[in-house]
Amino acid sequence: MEKEYLARIKHYSIVETKYLPEPKGQLTMNSIRSFEETNLLKLLKPSDIVLLFDENGKSYSSPEFAQYLQKKFLSGKNIYLVSGGPYGFSDGIYKRADGLISLSSMTFTHQMVRVIIAEQLYRAFTILKNEKYHH
Repeated sequence: MEKEYLARIKHYSIVETKYLPEPKGQLTMNSIRSFEETNLLKLLKPSDIVLLFDENGKSYSSPEFAQYLQKKFLSGKNIYLVSGGPYGFSDGIYKRADGLISLSSMTFTHQMVRVIIAEQLYRAFTILKNEKYHH
């Protein structure tokens, strides 16, 4: 499903998915967060907009999310929509973030989160283009 939505989004915008490598060995929660922080920050330029999907983020309806994204798109900068690892984000990633978005107060698997994000991004584009999908 994720690939299907990403293919649909390409009709509206350039979209690319990047997955961080899995840490190796027996690691603590903090070392995993540090590993993820190092690898994520390597991908980013100072001008990039980083939006984290986080349980403590702001909740949006789909139309509100579309409007929020539209404001970010108007900046002309690259936008990274980031889902956290199994232990959430490190302090360094939170400091780098330009916004926090909550998908739900429930917990989802990483695979489900990727599908939900892709679908909501596609839905946002259809809302902004006043297309029928949202209804």
